[in-house]
Amino acid sequence: MMKSLIFSILFFCSAITFAQQNDIMPQSTHYEWPKDPLVKEKLNNWQDKKFGMIVHWGLYAVPGIIESWSICSEDWIERDSTISYENYKKWYWDFSNKFNPTNFNPEQWAAAGKNAGMKYLVFTTKHHDGFAMFDTKQSDFSIARGPFANNPKADVAKYVFDAFRKEGFMIGAYFSKPDWHSQYYWWQKYATADRNNNYDIRKYPWRWNKFKDFTYNQIGELMNNYGSVDILWLDGGWVRPLETVNEEVLSWGANIPKWSQDIDMPKIATMARKAQPGLLMVDRTVHGPYENYQTPEQRIPDKQLDYPWESCMTLGGAWGFVPNDNYKPAAEVVHKLVEIVAKGGSLLLGIGPKPDGTLPEDVLKKLADIGKWTSVNGKAIYNTRTAKNYHSDKTWFTQSKDAKTRYAIYCLLADDKQTEISWNGNTPKKGTTVKLISTGQKVTWKSVGDKTTIKLPGNVKNQPALAFEFEAVD
Repeated sequence: MMKSLIFSILFFCSAITFAQQNDIMPQSTHYEWPKDPLVKEKLNNWQDKKFGMIVHWGLYAVPGIIESWSICSEDWIERDSTISYENYKKWYWDFSNKFNPTNFNPEQWAAAGKNAGMKYLVFTTKHHDGFAMFDTKQSDFSIARGPFANNPKADVAKYVFDAFRKEGFMIGAYFSKPDWHSQYYWWQKYATADRNNNYDIRKYPWRWNKFKDFTYNQIGELMNNYGSVDILWLDGGWVRPLETVNEEVLSWGANIPKWSQDIDMPKIATMARKAQPGLLMVDRTVHGPYENYQTPEQRIPDKQLDYPWESCMTLGGAWGFVPNDNYKPAAEVVHKLVEIVAKGGSLLLGIGPKPDGTLPEDVLKKLADIGKWTSVNGKAIYNTRTAKNYHSDKTWFTQSKDAKTRYAIYCLLADDKQTEISWNGNTPKKGTTVKLISTGQKVTWKSVGDKTTIKLPGNVKNQPALAFEFEAVD
């Protein structure tokens, strides 16, 4: 246990460092708009939501370490040097016999997300380690086969999806394309050198075809057995046709095999959309018809983008549960949400339940604090679209879908004590009413040239941001 604790600390620090340098999915440079009218309709609906929750929960929650990556043999990963790599993998796999979340409470998660103002869910049905958080028939390596098997909620994904649907969320299934537990991906005949499959597919095409069938069948289970699903969020962008490897992929710094790790996405998409018409597919970084929106990770693009995207970011320092994690202040999350929406994106905020199946108290508090702002300022966030002039110093701008109403959101710092604020551009029309959205109060304003100045009411202290609505000149 002491060794696992030491590893947790070492790996936690090294993983965050690596994530900042090498493993973040960068901003993409190419986007292809969908042609299917049902997909376009759902994409437009998704763009109204603006704020989502991504839940990473799996074996890694038991020891409280960063999700999956510790079993990958790459030189950025630090492990206890007294434990051999093979023994470490056995230690990790064995958590499948210990993961017993008897307090599993997806209703708590969904209520916390709703209270925070979140509108869509992405749940990790399987991470790279291959441990399924649903009752797959393709493998015994799942939450429904271990000590939790006899629990009425053993088919975890079903109950997660049901709980969030009841709260009105769009439903997304995260699914890892690589599967490090599968003998069709990491074959025990060879060492596991890195994140890629560990045998030459050109020499063993039959084995890769088995993996393609395995992947197709697992995704088929998710698409056919779990009710309405809106988003299939596919991670592990190194599993892709070789011809799609470009400079963006090479910039990750990871090894690229000489063979193609093609899993036949057209076949998967046809099956998935037959079961779920209009399904949004997010084949991360594999640009084309199956990347319906893009997913810059742990960062916000430098400028406004004119295609659908979301920034996926962690509330703490890790995607999954890590003891004593350092969570972002609610004001920081609100500021990121405001900037992201003004730039045309959505914020997908990552949280990790504890191994017992409940959310940490600190997470619940942070989400509640975020919700205090979204619950009274959501008019400037949800169902909005971008404004041409979207930024002026501390103020970000959005507008209604019909472009008739402009929203200005001024991000406050903790020590802000001013009684007036101002911005450039987005000038209110002469005679228009400028309202503070959180209270509905009319505020006094004036415009001189390009500069608009707002006199603040006396009751706006201790808010992370102030949102105003008005009709604009341009």
